[in-house]
Amino acid sequence: MSIEILEKLEAKVQMAVDTISLLQMEIEELKEKNATLEQESSELRSGRGSLEEENQRLREDHQQWQARIRALLGKMDDVE
Repeated sequence: MSIEILEKLEAKVQMAVDTISLLQMEIEELKEKNATLEQESSELRSGRGSLEEENQRLREDHQQWQARIRALLGKMDDVE
């Protein structure tokens, strides 16, 4: 009778060891995915910063063009 109990206990311990091993492998995979996602996130943030700078530059260019056009239109009004 005690041999049966020991065999059941051994089976449960083995199942627990197997489960722990699988969970450790899953943790390692998730750590790798997390590292990859962190790198992608960093790259996207960097790209976003570049786009924001370009957007600001384009807005400034747009404002300069508007000022030039207004000045030209003002000169045309003076001619009439």
